[in-house]
Amino acid sequence: MKKGKSGNRVTRSIGGDAGVFIFLVFFGCFMALPFVYAIMQSLKPMEEIFIFPPRFLVKSPTVENFYLLTQYAGNTWVPFSRYLFNSLFVTIVSTLFEVIVCSMSAFVLSKGKIKGKKLIYGIIVLTLLFSYDVTAIPSYVVMAKLGLVNTYFAIILPAIAVPLGLFLMKQFIESMVPDPLIESANIDGASPFRIYWSIVMPMVKPAWLTLIIFSFQQIWSREGLEYIYNEALKVLPTMLRQISAGGIARAGVAAASAVILMIPPIIIFVISQSNILETMSHSGIK
Repeated sequence: MKKGKSGNRVTRSIGGDAGVFIFLVFFGCFMALPFVYAIMQSLKPMEEIFIFPPRFLVKSPTVENFYLLTQYAGNTWVPFSRYLFNSLFVTIVSTLFEVIVCSMSAFVLSKGKIKGKKLIYGIIVLTLLFSYDVTAIPSYVVMAKLGLVNTYFAIILPAIAVPLGLFLMKQFIESMVPDPLIESANIDGASPFRIYWSIVMPMVKPAWLTLIIFSFQQIWSREGLEYIYNEALKVLPTMLRQISAGGIARAGVAAASAVILMIPPIIIFVISQSNILETMSHSGIK
């Protein structure tokens, strides 16, 4: 172990590095275990799914569960492509507007000179205590009063204003965007929107990329059954749940459905994963 001039440790020993590496590998394998288990279940034939004692690994892998899933999806009243379009449309639009609304609101609360912004921010932080299930009934009442039940907007609008997204963006803007930079832009005659779009957003790119990951994962897996009753407007998770709810005989199909639903969020995460750690360190999220 080496020490600097002040006596502080600057490097770890080889044994310390090996210990940290082993711990991270073990922790990473533990975190990946549910994903591996879901994939194994989707590849098991029916006789292996209900074998006792249960086995983690698959002995005779097969893609029959995925084939049956496509068959069941083809026998539904609405084409599979329609469910897929509904999910992609709702997820992409909701994610896009959530990033815009949360980043604009965070910019105003961080750098704007408005009265009562501390009170507004305090109320927003307070809403972090309430989960989606707690606000489900009030949200439905609001959507019903607006006449948006059984429309795409019944899922999109509640997903736009997310307190966690605003909190994340505000913390990052306050730590990464200095006030003198905003003042210099104001002196040069830049409009608030120009400052937001040309200065703030490029500087907080890791934050809104992380917000895209969180938003996409949350909205993609949301069924919205409390708002959508028209079969042609239902999303992909709803259809897959209806197929896999046919009893224990469709346990393998249910596992295949879970694997399919995991793929898009994983792809988004892999593309943007390098920005998550930086965002967490600046926003204060643990």
